[in-house]
Amino acid sequence: KRIENKINRQVTFSKRRNGLLKKAYELSVLCDAEVALIIFSSRGKLYEFGSVGNTRTIERYNRCYNCTLSNNKPEETTQSWCQEVTKLKSKYESLVRTNRNLLGEDLGEMGVKELQALERQLEAALTATRQRKTQVMMEEMEDLRKKERQLGDINKQLKIKFETEGHAFKTFQDLWANSAASVAGDPNNSEFPVENSHPISLDCNTEPFLQIGFQQHYYVQGEGSSVSKSNVAGETN
Repeated sequence: KRIENKINRQVTFSKRRNGLLKKAYELSVLCDAEVALIIFSSRGKLYEFGSVGNTRTIERYNRCYNCTLSNNKPEETTQSWCQEVTKLKSKYESLVRTNRNLLGEDLGEMGVKELQALERQLEAALTATRQRKTQVMMEEMEDLRKKERQLGDINKQLKIKFETEGHAFKTFQDLWANSAASVAGDPNNSEFPVENSHPISLDCNTEPFLQIGFQQHYYVQGEGSSVSKSNVAGETN
């Protein structure tokens, strides 16, 4: 029977509640069962456990319960489905009529209040559309500004690189031109010495030598004339 002492009753409730939750957990794990446990204390506090979620288990229970009722009372089930179909059909027709009214069609049967309500609805939709359009345009403009800044930075980097390389190339050209000019203007430059193109005169050997079978011309330095001799085999000059 009910425990009259409140303290003992609360202690017993806590112990039995924990044991019940533990047993429900063990049952779901050991037996692979779908378990849902809901407990309300005397003070209205909720304690629950669900192996796959209490909401899912309750929905499954309702489906099974409705199926059981359907099997027992097929006529009532058919009638409820017919009512549901009628409601959905009426809702569909209302949505189609509203869509036509928004497109400006079938306005002849509408009164002043209905037309005013439609006008307010269209104005609200137009305002929302314009706000969204403005937002999209601002976002696109911001993206274009970012791209423009990025391209400007890249252009500056390329300009600096081009100026640096151009200055180095110009310096090299100036050094090359100065080197060429110094070589052309100073033949005695120690860095680029210029050799004399005139041959150095050498003393010719004027001693007599043996000539066999051919004619030899030789020159005597200092006399300014050449002497030709014909040599025969066995003769000595």
